[in-house]
Amino acid sequence: MKSVAIIQSNYIPWKGYFDIINDSDIFIFLDDVQYTTRDWRNRNKIKTDNGLKWLTIPVGNNTNRLINAVTIGNQEWKKDHWETIKFFYQKAKFFNMYKDIFEEIYLDKEWDSLSIFNQSVIKIISREILGIKHTEFIDSSFFESKGKKDEKLIDLIKSVNGGLYISGPAAESYINNDLFQKSNIKLFYKDYSNYPIYDQFHPPFEHGVTILDLIFHTGPDAPYYIWGWREK
Repeated sequence: MKSVAIIQSNYIPWKGYFDIINDSDIFIFLDDVQYTTRDWRNRNKIKTDNGLKWLTIPVGNNTNRLINAVTIGNQEWKKDHWETIKFFYQKAKFFNMYKDIFEEIYLDKEWDSLSIFNQSVIKIISREILGIKHTEFIDSSFFESKGKKDEKLIDLIKSVNGGLYISGPAAESYINNDLFQKSNIKLFYKDYSNYPIYDQFHPPFEHGVTILDLIFHTGPDAPYYIWGWREK
């Protein structure tokens, strides 16, 4: 039975996002849906000595467009974001191990599409840093999916012959279980609780930050702090 997850692409997501990727045989980026502002699509948080700080890609406030139609104009944000990340994490134990990967992303390339940028970074982190090799990534726009909300999800899952849908826990309050059951698709809601803590700058500990925090502090052990600890 193929396991499938379907989520919008996010900017340098938190570790739970990659936890779902690791659980999935197929991970579909749901980027042919409406763009939402003040969300995770174009921003995320890092730890600083003055509390949590948002890093936001400037893409404007127009919500009358799909995620995959959101363009990035001014490229100055890339240098600003990288300099900010470097300033607050350069003393982390494993920063230098991954510095070149992220410098190439932020300094050596131009990104015109928010969706393409997010998807590319997520794939790089998944494959090159976390070692997730078994998951196939697909863009939802590849399919001519029908319907809205749950119907669209079910159509996408059927398109890849999936039998198990993996979702974040928040979706349990609004997903129509009956529709999935009628389509012979099993549901699994990811449990984000009990992630182990690690040595993180600037207490108190915060789980809900970009995965860069985990990568720079734990290095090759990062997968353990996402899913490996459950296998003990």
